[in-house]
Formats: sequence, C-alpha cells, structure tokens
Amino acid sequence: MQKKYLMTPGPTPVPAEVLLTQAAPMIHHRTPEFSAAFAEAITGLKYVFQTEGDALLFACSGTGVMESAIANCFCAGDKVIVTRNGKFGDRQKLIAEAYGLEVIDLAYGWTEVVRSADIAAALSANPDVRGVIVTQSETSSGVLNDVKAIGEIVRAYDECVLIVDSITGIGAVECKTDEWGLDVVMTGSQKGLMLPPGLAACTVSAKAWRAYERSTLPKFYFDWMKYKKNIEKDTTPFTPAVSLVLGLNVALSMIREEGLENTIARHSMLADATRKGCEALGMSLFAPPEGRGSAVTPGWVPEGVDGKAIVKVMKDRYGVTIAGGQDDYTGKIIRIGHLGYFGEFDIITTLAALEMTLAGLGYAFEPAAGIKAAEAVFMEG
Repeated sequence: MQKKYLMTPGPTPVPAEVLLTQAAPMIHHRTPEFSAAFAEAITGLKYVFQTEGDALLFACSGTGVMESAIANCFCAGDKVIVTRNGKFGDRQKLIAEAYGLEVIDLAYGWTEVVRSADIAAALSANPDVRGVIVTQSETSSGVLNDVKAIGEIVRAYDECVLIVDSITGIGAVECKTDEWGLDVVMTGSQKGLMLPPGLAACTVSAKAWRAYERSTLPKFYFDWMKYKKNIEKDTTPFTPAVSLVLGLNVALSMIREEGLENTIARHSMLADATRKGCEALGMSLFAPPEGRGSAVTPGWVPEGVDGKAIVKVMKDRYGVTIAGGQDDYTGKIIRIGHLGYFGEFDIITTLAALEMTLAGLGYAFEPAAGIKAAEAVFMEG
C-alpha cells in the first residue's frame, strides 16, 4: 500500500468534508433546497472575490470562463491588449484571435513579470482599445503579475475593461476585485477553492456590463445575462453541477472560518518554505524575486539530472505527484503546488520525497537541507 500526495497546482487536494458532502444523495436542481444552496454559493464567491458586484458560476473548466469573458465583452474586430508570460497568457491570446479580435500582443519571457508601464504605453498609443487581458497568477511559471498597478491604469479608460485570469490566484494571493478596479476576475474550482474540477466563476463589474451591452459576438451557453437573470431567482439557466455546488459551500465556509487574510497568509508561508527548501538543495528558482506567487513554486532542474525522471520517481516510488514544466520547459523545471488544502507537513513530505529522489538520481546535496530550511520557516511563522 502506498499513501498518495497530490502536490500539483491543479487539481488540488479536496478536504474530506467536501468529499463527503458531494457523496450525499442527489437533489434536484429546481427545488427550494438547491436554490438556498446556490444562493449561499454566490454569496460565498463574492467574499473570496472581494466584490459587491455580480459573481457568476458556470459548470465548466477555467478555459470555459476565459472564453466567456471574450464572448461577452467584445465585438469582432475590437482591439485588445493581451499580456502573456506563460502558457495561460498564450491561451488568452488564442481565444481572442479565435473570436476575431485584433490582438496587441505584449509578450514576455516566462521568467519575466508583466510591466504595467508597457500597458500604459500601449493604451496611450491605442486609445480605442476595448480590453486589457492579464494573468494574475501564471500557473506555468509561478510568476505573479501586479494587477493592482494595472487596474490603476485601466480604470482611467471608460470604454476599456480589465480582464484578469486569477484561476490560480483566488484564495492564494491578494486580489481585491472592487478596490483595485478589476472588471472581470476568473477562477476555477480545482484550485484555491479546494474542489474537484468542473466549476468556474467570474465577477462582472458595471463597466463590464456596459461592454456586454455593445458586444455582438455569438454566445449561448456562456451568455452572462442568462446567468445574471437566473441568479436573481437563486437558480441557473442550465443544469448545474449540483454536487460540486454543495461541496463549494463547504469549502467556502472553511475559507471564511479561517478568514481570507489568514488563508492568503498561510499560502505565503507555504510558498516561502517551499522556495527556501528548494534553494537549500541547490536548486535555482524559476520565477523572478519581484514576481513570485504563492500558488506554485517552479524550480530549475539541477544540471545533469533528468527532470522527467524526478516527476516519475516521486510519483511512482514515493507517492508524491508534482508537476513538470510545460511547453519549452518540459523536463527543465519542476513545479510544486501549494494552492488550496495544504499545510506545513505536506511541504515537509514533498521536500523529503524530492530529496530521496534527487539522491537516487545521483545528485549531491547536504542531506535533509531542504527539510531543515522549510522547518525553520514554519517554526518562525
């Protein structure tokens, strides 16, 4: 028998309380019982998004809600600025192009942070831009982009909406939707919300609703107005993921009980311990110091070590599943997730498995150095 540990940035571990709720007998979605649960879920989402505006909930993956933002905010031919410094920024560009938008491409290396000054310059040169699209927490690289600073810039443009992919940000890093002027913010269930995959949510500001009114792009399942009108009646336009919604309420209550600020602080501590543990083993961190998020820690694979072998041995021999690099960084970096239902000993266990794996692959380091570094962070914290 082997006990398994899921240490990826999505899907993430699901608390037993959530799993048990989802295992309860099915209820019908057009009943007062589900309506009460659905209303509770919307209220809880507004809490984690830190918004008084609309929060919409979909039965889809994060990519679905990314597509909904494009379809509901723009017309074919609209200019949008897309910032990308990782795989999911790249995906935003592909979605925008698929809908016939004119993309002003602000491309960076995966180890770089999006520069707000570049967005300001692009807006100044293109005052007819209808949207700025940015990934707050880039899952592929661990880079955290400063959406607060970007919000300050975009809020001065009345006809331009700021769309933020915070799919691995919400619940792990600070994201003050209303205060920072973020018009659309998105997340997915299998990340900081501590659920299985299958739900995605977004916020819609007053400015984003104005963009919706002029939008002529085709939409049906993802038509935001369908959801808004049904949410006002505590229901959904289409069959919802009933069990996931019930589980969502349990997960959101756990976040509320911990307190959102404390949840974010816990993620920060877990990230710090993971980073220090990796560095103590002689590994260089992938994300730059000025832009490291708390959802995932990517580290460069030590020279002479097979990066794919690290992931395989940790999973097969020690039962610890981490993520490898994506696209051009396949085999070159590893990614340790600590987003959602994670605590101190998850990090200690993962670093222990990493140390045993590296030793088995012939990499030389001071034994237990990573574990000791992480323990120091937790003891101080």
